[in-house]
Amino acid sequence: MTDATDATNTADTSDAADATNTTSSMFPAGRTALIVRIPEAEPAVRDWRDRIDPAARAGAGVPAHVSVLYPFLQESLIDASVHAGIAAALRPHLAFDLRFEGTGRFPGMLYLAPEPDAPLRRLTLAVTERWPQVRPYGGRYPDPVPHLTVAQRAREADLDAAEADLRGRLPLTTRVRAVDLVAFDGTAWHERARFTLREPDE
Repeated sequence: MTDATDATNTADTSDAADATNTTSSMFPAGRTALIVRIPEAEPAVRDWRDRIDPAARAGAGVPAHVSVLYPFLQESLIDASVHAGIAAALRPHLAFDLRFEGTGRFPGMLYLAPEPDAPLRRLTLAVTERWPQVRPYGGRYPDPVPHLTVAQRAREADLDAAEADLRGRLPLTTRVRAVDLVAFDGTAWHERARFTLREPDE
């Protein structure tokens, strides 16, 4: 998760701690998110995320991912009916392929750009239509850009080094088959539920 950005390349890091702070200070306990995990990206981004992405530090359990909706409902509000609502919102959506061919930047931040991003945007829309009171990044950005965060609140020299390294590791591809509900317990993020997308032949 990152308290990220809109199409005008502005970044909001008010919820993110300085790199010297602990990860637990970045998120309140009980915060949740809906994410798409990108395990194929881990070999390329893991070392950089551990070094210059505060959200990936201190064993916080944040995998390489693209956020569908961050933040989601407070964990204390999530019950069986919310799980059923998420499942219903995602049920019409098919599994899809993503390709990461390049990087992008917002101030102090480096990310991998998913292509195409339209299926990710549709997943976000499906959930926010069901819970209109929950907006991506608190509604601060009119058009949040789907992205896989590699670094945030980082020095330009570190971003340059990471970007140069990643160019030699791309492209990478993945098949998006599920959306995960994750929650922060005050120390680490944990998966609470997984919602599988339908394959085209189902």
